[in-house]
Formats: sequence, C-alpha cells, structure tokens
Amino acid sequence: MRYIGGVQARSVAWRSICSAAGAWTIRGFSWFSVIEKSTGRWVGRLGPWQPEDWPGTEVGWGIVREAWGKGYAAEGATAAMDYVFGTLGWSEAIHTIDPQNQASQALAKRLGSTLKGPARIPPPFQDLVAEVWSQTREEWFARKGIA
Repeated sequence: MRYIGGVQARSVAWRSICSAAGAWTIRGFSWFSVIEKSTGRWVGRLGPWQPEDWPGTEVGWGIVREAWGKGYAAEGATAAMDYVFGTLGWSEAIHTIDPQNQASQALAKRLGSTLKGPARIPPPFQDLVAEVWSQTREEWFARKGIA
C-alpha cells in the first residue's frame, strides 16, 4: 500500500471495494481478484481501471507483499492487457506508477510500456505523486507478433 496511499481505514477500504464492484455495472470492467491456486488465498487485485477524471484507461496491479516475486503481477497484467485490447477494444493502456516504485516500473517495462511523464490524479488522491507509463493496442499486438 506504500505506493497507493498507504493502509486505508476500514471505512475508506469499504468505499474502495464498493467502487471497484460498482465499476463492473457502470463501466463494464474493473479489477480482477488474484487468488493463489495453491492456498485459495486472495493475494491482490489487478486489471482495468478508469474512475472519473482518471488520466486514461489503466491496467494496474497490487499484490500483497507476501506474494511478491511469484510472478502473479506479471502473469495477471499480461492477461489483463490481452483483455483490454482484445475484448474491450481499448486503443491505449496506461499504468500510473509512483516514481519510487521500481518493481512496478520494471513490470511496466516488461509489458512494453514506456514512461510518458507526470500523472494528474483526481481527488481524493490528488496529493499522490505518479507517472504515466503507456502503450497502444498496436504496440501491444506488435510485440506479441499479432497483426
């Protein structure tokens, strides 16, 4: 949580969960839960995200610390990129990343995204520092060898 606003109060976390669930109805997409197969434990969320006034159509990720380094974010983000470009028909996917979050920057690079510059995050997160990393649908499919 260090790079996405810190640990949230229970009431704030509840609003966040309801926001993600409601996005499925309103936008037709939202976060996917990451469930560890071997334990059945919830270890994070990732996927498409675009709240009102967000800097773009985002594929984001957040994995609990105990599950870092197991490839869940990379595997899930890759599947999410396929989904947003192949199923949702997005023309671009961004990732808003804290400039100090080297692990997420490395994943964005691994996905083929490049740094575009500073992000303007809407309230109530306007004080978070973030950069936009992105790539187009054409760039994604070209890297995968799909015309």
